[in-house]
Amino acid sequence: MRQMSGHVISGPGNGSARPSRQINVVLRSPDPIQTGASAHALDSEPLQAVKPLPSMDHYADIQKELETMIGMDNVKALVYEIYALLYISRMRTEAGLSGGSQVYHMIFKGNPGTGKTTIARIVAKLFQKMGVLAKGHLIEVERADLVGEYIGHTAQKTRDLVRKAIGGVLFVDEAYSLARGGEKDFGKEAIDTLVKAMEDHRNQFVLILAGYPAEIEDFLLTNPGLPSRFPIQIEFPDYSIDQLIQISELMAKERDYILQPQTIFKLRQHLMQEKQSAMFSFSNARYVRNSIEKAIRYHAVRLLTQYANSVPPKQELMSIRPEDLKWENRP
Repeated sequence: MRQMSGHVISGPGNGSARPSRQINVVLRSPDPIQTGASAHALDSEPLQAVKPLPSMDHYADIQKELETMIGMDNVKALVYEIYALLYISRMRTEAGLSGGSQVYHMIFKGNPGTGKTTIARIVAKLFQKMGVLAKGHLIEVERADLVGEYIGHTAQKTRDLVRKAIGGVLFVDEAYSLARGGEKDFGKEAIDTLVKAMEDHRNQFVLILAGYPAEIEDFLLTNPGLPSRFPIQIEFPDYSIDQLIQISELMAKERDYILQPQTIFKLRQHLMQEKQSAMFSFSNARYVRNSIEKAIRYHAVRLLTQYANSVPPKQELMSIRPEDLKWENRP
């Protein structure tokens, strides 16, 4: 841990002085941006001014959120690096040095349920706290929200969503689907409109494209200029079985439930089978959440039947037993 000008900077996770370096981030210099009379009418919309930073002690709240998340060491390290860059840039500016100009558009590569949307919200909040974005809100969209039904409709829908995202983050999930229809598909129009918006509103919003790793890589190859427009790229790995069990116990605890040891054993066995059979379609923490929520419903039915004319003991009201875990076509 090191101290600068009365402010303490600590790395992510367990208060360590340095974040984990298990990071797969590609940082590239962005293409020169051409601006001018071609800017869309969005420029005329008044924006909330970004307020000067009153202090640099804004990482603590972000760190608390990150520490509650299981695993994701490389993602936490990236968030810390962004914070450190913003912090030092401000210190350089105060010292009369160039703060530099950074582009923060990002690519999130990962399977479903690996925390991409959650991290996007945290990043948006960090940018707002550090004065990069005026509002720090997150607009989450997919292909259907961007692509219209006739010529010109797509561009208008996309511009409207960019307008809503000004001052915050525009998060496009399954972004690769925009390029799947070929040259005549309106998805290409959405891509072109987004690229133009990145130029016209360079410092007014952050664009995050997310999706499966392989599909995102193919998507980036459809336009030679795309990769360099996203200087931050990070992979969200699948959770291990042990991490999924930790997530399950945390989800239950947040709802004042307890997974009995036999329940955890049954869940572990099921997750091992499901993860192996589902392969790339396994939805990680999302699958676990659905399983826990379904178990809570079965738990309620079991207690209502078992204690029809009495009040269940508090321990029973909290305990998720093996028989409460049920999946279709499985015991």
